[in-house]
Amino acid sequence: MLPQNKFQDVIFTVFMAFVMVYAMICYNIALNVGGMQNFVFLAAFKEMLIMWPIAIVLELLFVGKLAQKLAFRFVTPGKDPMIMIILAISAMSVCLMCPLMSLVATFLFKNAGSEIVAVWLQTTVMNFPMALCWQIFFAGPLVRNVFGFFVKKLSRKNSADLRKTA
Repeated sequence: MLPQNKFQDVIFTVFMAFVMVYAMICYNIALNVGGMQNFVFLAAFKEMLIMWPIAIVLELLFVGKLAQKLAFRFVTPGKDPMIMIILAISAMSVCLMCPLMSLVATFLFKNAGSEIVAVWLQTTVMNFPMALCWQIFFAGPLVRNVFGFFVKKLSRKNSADLRKTA
């Protein structure tokens, strides 16, 4: 399920940003230490304090609307199947967020020095396949299903509360 209003959009974004940023931080730490290790799961939370709010702000202020605009160049709401619209928006979000978040990570965590552009490009190229696959196959379906579950549960509760007061 997708958000239907601004409040739902903020909640959806907070949840999606958490799932995406946490996974990408774990991935990058694993790359830096030569592979996945148990400590990575806890170590990621230190970077989350910085990267998660940045992702939320970028998505809400800039990326969300632009990703939709770009996606709607390829798909048409009401005409194309909903799954195609969701995939197009998801892909465009990754196309925008991956370079932006890789740039932030390069500045904050990579100690790139004078090689900032090269390190940023390498970071983006290394992150993009993981970000796209994680979004399309795992994070997107998980967040949409959990979000939809809670929205339906809350709407049923609100409907029941309205019937009781009527």
